[in-house]
Amino acid sequence: MPNIVIIGAGSASFGPNTLATILRSPLLRGSRLGLVDLDAASLRRVKAVAEHMNSAWDAQMTITASTERADLLPGAEFVIVSIEVPPREKLWRLDWEITLKHGLRQPYGENGGPGGLMHACRQIPPFMAIVRDMEQLCPAAWLINFSNPLPRITRAVTRYSHIKTVGKCHQIAVGYALAATLLADRFGLAVPAGITLHSDPGNTGVIQQMAGLGHKHLAIKAAGLNHFTWMLDVRDKQTGEDLYPALRAAAENPPPTLEPFSLAIFRAFGLCPVPGDTHLCEYLPWAHDPQAKPWEQYHLRLYDWSGNEAFREFSHYMLDQMAGGQMSIEGMKEAISEGAVELIEAISGNLNSYQEAVNIVNRGAIPNLPDETIVEVPAVASGAGIQGLTLPPLPAPVAELCRREAALVELVVEAAVTGSREVALQALLLDPMINDIGRAQAILADYLALFAPQLPQFAAGT
Repeated sequence: MPNIVIIGAGSASFGPNTLATILRSPLLRGSRLGLVDLDAASLRRVKAVAEHMNSAWDAQMTITASTERADLLPGAEFVIVSIEVPPREKLWRLDWEITLKHGLRQPYGENGGPGGLMHACRQIPPFMAIVRDMEQLCPAAWLINFSNPLPRITRAVTRYSHIKTVGKCHQIAVGYALAATLLADRFGLAVPAGITLHSDPGNTGVIQQMAGLGHKHLAIKAAGLNHFTWMLDVRDKQTGEDLYPALRAAAENPPPTLEPFSLAIFRAFGLCPVPGDTHLCEYLPWAHDPQAKPWEQYHLRLYDWSGNEAFREFSHYMLDQMAGGQMSIEGMKEAISEGAVELIEAISGNLNSYQEAVNIVNRGAIPNLPDETIVEVPAVASGAGIQGLTLPPLPAPVAELCRREAALVELVVEAAVTGSREVALQALLLDPMINDIGRAQAILADYLALFAPQLPQFAAGT
């Protein structure tokens, strides 16, 4: 049975669900499970919950825990990573506030824009430190990445290491929720009043509800870049009927609160984007103009930083209660998988399993994107690894948008790994939100000064 290590096991966003889905898997019964987290208190809490699940669900796993990953990496076959340089919300807010001081209002600031550059520059060095340890201690292991900015981190691994890696993201659920809402009348679905699919903790329930209905009735094939994917094919799950004509018709008269930016892009380019407005707006030049104020027209909201802090505190409280036995773990049997367990089952058991969305090196899966680009595509996972499906070319305008972001990713990754200020400036100047050299220079100078403790690679000042 496989040897699985989770680094960042105390993650409020991914830790509990990943833990529960691994321990409830009958195919992984008897595996070795190693838990790693730098926060000793979080680690004790998570290990206690894992032991409860292991006993109650007869998982028969051998569970170990350490704040030092080198203790658990030797012999690992799968390493799941979900890490963030703290304090996450404070840093994200500063990423946004600094550009605002220079006249640029980023619409989100997590994975694209100047904020996405800083996020990547903070995240990639500690992530690559994990990779270097894997090269020494478990060089044949698969690295399953949940950390954002996901395609930039995953590309850093493929560009600077030979460790096998795949990125997993649940954002395709938003595409299912969007399509289900647009086609609600066709399937007799109830749609919540004032529906939005914005990515914040308070909206999770609505997204899960509509995505569940979407998965019940629809089969979607999507491709592109992470948080920048596009529906290539939408079909009735029962009959196989092509529903794209119905989707296009419904997009002409949608609920007024339903992802207006995404649907404007859909109407302009003829292809429906998957990730919802909050992520889509990070990669495009049409959401930040200070005179037009498109964030007002499209109701683009910032991330709920305080809400996510509260969510983390609540998640830790629930884990505390489960660890101490005051709360039952049985509800976690219904946890929605983040996708790691399906990959581990398929690769370790040679299941030839269809995966709706994985982030892997392109190698021709999307013919009109560069081979080295990290793309999000459907794939088959088996003992032979993860093979992306060969898809039709993206429509030329959509492919061009993706190519621009793919080229930017290369510069961001180089800047994050080398600490080159010159390359970091070039990355800003290629970003679709930047239209002034002086502004880019001023933003970069402020970023590098304020975040110097989190960006040691830039200390030399080259």
